Amino acid sequence: MSRSSLTRRAGVATLAAMALVLTACGDNSSNSSSGGSSASSSASLPKVSADKALAGMVPDAVKKDGVISVGSDTTYAPSEFIDTDGKTIIGFDVDLFTAVAQKLGLKAKFETAPFDSIIAGVGSQKYEVGVSSFTINPDRLQQANMISYFSAGTQWATKKGNPKKVDIENACGLKIAVQKATVQVDDLTAKSEKCTSAGKDAITIDQYDGQDEATAAVVSGKDVAGLADSPVEAYAVSQTKGQLELLGDIYDSAPYGYVVAKDQTEFADAIQKALAALIEDGTYKKVLAKWGVEAGAIDDPTVNPPVS
Repeated sequence: MSRSSLTRRAGVATLAAMALVLTACGDNSSNSSSGGSSASSSASLPKVSADKALAGMVPDAVKKDGVISVGSDTTYAPSEFIDTDGKTIIGFDVDLFTAVAQKLGLKAKFETAPFDSIIAGVGSQKYEVGVSSFTINPDRLQQANMISYFSAGTQWATKKGNPKKVDIENACGLKIAVQKATVQVDDLTAKSEKCTSAGKDAITIDQYDGQDEATAAVVSGKDVAGLADSPVEAYAVSQTKGQLELLGDIYDSAPYGYVVAKDQTEFADAIQKALAALIEDGTYKKVLAKWGVEAGAIDDPTVNPPVS
């Protein structure tokens, strides 16, 4: 996966047609889901029982209302996005953290938020956790505690057959679509600087508020290619029904992390232990398998893992 110093984030789910992914999923209205997913998407998921010892680790300020408030940018299928009803927040991030909350004896309430506002929102206590395919990196670790739960890399996509002959190692002078505030912006910026240093034209980096908009720009031909976190780009391509194809190999794999306030170390430890329990009992793998993202599974969730 990947997103920038304020950034984040193959899988196929039979949830939404491309038209919906490119419209409803881009809606930044404050949708929420206390249960974590719709009835159809929660089917087949195992029941998770609370662990009293882990529940006891949750700070009183968090557990007093029985709910963990979660900030999430819900334009990032299949990680977190809006279901076909236009309001329910679903995705593998949603299902997995819902199970984590249940292990802690709580419910998770997801709230739609702009991606680049979530970490600050956790710091200001607007949200108790940020769950939005955040890549763990040094900048973020200075702002918050982060608990690793998944691994993803960067993946490119272009029109079927690559008619513009896009080369991801030499995209100089091309118009490329990407979501704002992602590590992919940093990636393209570095590639563009190499172009100009070599006397070539810079890359035009078209930045969009939502991944749905970035995908639509490549489908329409406004941009010749796009890049995003590997599970997200693969899902987006699958939804275009053959209009786009993946380009090149996945690279720069890095962990996704849950975001917890810097002073909430015990809460971060509780989340890590709850996730480890879900990995041990098989719930974790079942959630990832449901969304077709098993390739990103990890077996060692860690609070503030060392990253470069």
